[in-house]
Amino acid sequence: MTTRTVQEFGTVKQFPLGLSHDARMYACQRLNRILADTQILYGLYKKHHWLLRGATFYQLHLLLDKHAGEQLVLVDTLAERVQTLGGVAVGDPRHVAEITSIPRPPDGVEEVPAMLSRLLKAHETILTAAHDAAARTAELGDDGTNDLLVSQVIRTGELQAWFVAEHLVDTPLVRA
Repeated sequence: MTTRTVQEFGTVKQFPLGLSHDARMYACQRLNRILADTQILYGLYKKHHWLLRGATFYQLHLLLDKHAGEQLVLVDTLAERVQTLGGVAVGDPRHVAEITSIPRPPDGVEEVPAMLSRLLKAHETILTAAHDAAARTAELGDDGTNDLLVSQVIRTGELQAWFVAEHLVDTPLVRA
């Protein structure tokens, strides 16, 4: 079966959005990187959800699954924004792996603090990129992308990072 590519990745079609080609191109490039990282973060949440062990298993199992679901919503929202801007959203897992900034975790089971630290580092990678992209899209007049980055990606990421980080706080021992 022979297929034909109708739009190349890294290009944008002109839609009547009131945004310049350069603004839409910039947004699509940045959103695709954040989208790739978000897909990897979703995968990390599911992996750690499945592989958790220890005394806090139940609470973390539920929390990580909840966060994974929220990240999956962001994946869809980010991809749809790229498409809305006339771009091509990164969707193939192999392509995602090529452009993500988040390092690959070990294939095996890590200790819970290592898993949580890995999630926090991934969040920080995405949040740093989202803050930078939000500032630039605001300068370019792309209010829709700026709003998505600030009100959804950044706010969700900050809240999730807080919840995960609180599980790494040392609890004092109670002495009798």
